Amino acid sequence: MRRLFLSLIFCLSLSGLHTFAQHANNVVDEVIWVVGDEAILKSDVEGMRRDPSWSQIKGNPYCVIPERLAIQKLFLHQAAIDSIEVTDQQVNGYVEDRINDWVMTSGSKEKLEEYMSMPISQIREELRDRYRGEMMVNRMREKLTEDVKVSPAEVRRYFKEMPEDSLPLIPTQVEVELIVQQPNIPEEEINRVKEELRGYGERVNNGMSFSTLAILYSEDKESAKQGGELGFMGRGELDPAFANVAFSLTDPKKVSKVVESEFGFHIIQLIDKRGEKGNFRHILRRPVAAQKDIDAALSRLDSIADDIRQEKFTFEDGATWISDDKDTKNNHGLMTNLQKRNSEGRMMQTSRFEMGELANVSPELARIVDGMEVGEISKPFKMTNNRSKTVCAIAKLKNRIKAHRASVTEDFQMLREIVLDKKKEELITNWIREKQKSTYVRINADWCDCEFEYPGWVKQ
Repeated sequence: MRRLFLSLIFCLSLSGLHTFAQHANNVVDEVIWVVGDEAILKSDVEGMRRDPSWSQIKGNPYCVIPERLAIQKLFLHQAAIDSIEVTDQQVNGYVEDRINDWVMTSGSKEKLEEYMSMPISQIREELRDRYRGEMMVNRMREKLTEDVKVSPAEVRRYFKEMPEDSLPLIPTQVEVELIVQQPNIPEEEINRVKEELRGYGERVNNGMSFSTLAILYSEDKESAKQGGELGFMGRGELDPAFANVAFSLTDPKKVSKVVESEFGFHIIQLIDKRGEKGNFRHILRRPVAAQKDIDAALSRLDSIADDIRQEKFTFEDGATWISDDKDTKNNHGLMTNLQKRNSEGRMMQTSRFEMGELANVSPELARIVDGMEVGEISKPFKMTNNRSKTVCAIAKLKNRIKAHRASVTEDFQMLREIVLDKKKEELITNWIREKQKSTYVRINADWCDCEFEYPGWVKQ
């Protein structure tokens, strides 16, 4: 019988398994845990400690991290039995997403490299194996819990006996409708921006760094910090017009023609392609509407608002036939909140926004809505939309749900997710405890003095 299924779990010194430098007696690494056939090294723990996502870890990292790695070994062994796999493309995309997030958090690639004490290329290589494991663990967890369901009766039963002050507190939420007008942009202003971008392209062709120009001139502030680099993304993650041009590029030394997207005008440079994803640099410039054109759009909206108040047509009809906002016009002006996630991490569509969520979409809109009454139509105002373009709008507050303790009748979907998450976690917890009983584990004596989340690792 393989060692993985030995039932004896104990804690002893593993000093004989230490790895030594060839020309010195200094320990350069050591095995601190063995889980089944797999070893956990001290360097594994130190590597996780350098991971920026662990910077807010609660508890002793020399206890928490080894246990997390041990749990991962249990899932990975089961994933191998169940033939669960992830592709290189999926792993590479996930790694690039994480590196992009870390670069943004750190402020620059250089600061990230300094924090991690290694170049980006080495960070990328070290993360691939780690995140391949994490992705397989997530797939295994999904498989273990895929059949977990909760009925309305279970949701009601779970919260029925709960004291009111223990129920989740739902912050104030609003439902908002919009009619948007895009200020007219004269052709000469569009031509000015295009000529500006062509000039940047010529400077790159003459030897100047695309990254330097992006830092200096791009109006995509987040990517500009990285020299215009977007990180690896698939076609579906990019504006269609941008993606068509970007993925047609084959020479990293060349600069694309000027391309118009929902965000403005761009020139693009290829960095690398990996499977279905590509990494590109770009410089974004936006035509600027003149104040007279902004004033004209505000005046049009003022007349539209008056017509709605006089009941010549409804706000919803106005949004459908007059609004320039593609995201809301087909929904009769009603805004959709895509920031919510369900227990599987998938985006949920809801028309309700907490005020902080609305402010993330548009600070100007949030300030206007905060002082409105239900059914009221706002005065025209200027705002920056979710594509960072200046537009003019009027808003209608369709509904305001005041802060309250959750109830099954009003907040069923949210409460259902709570019960579903709890049920899944109970299944996972029981699964881990059962696997502990049948898995061979040895722990270095110096690493035993911990209060583990799952005490079954060590038997006295």
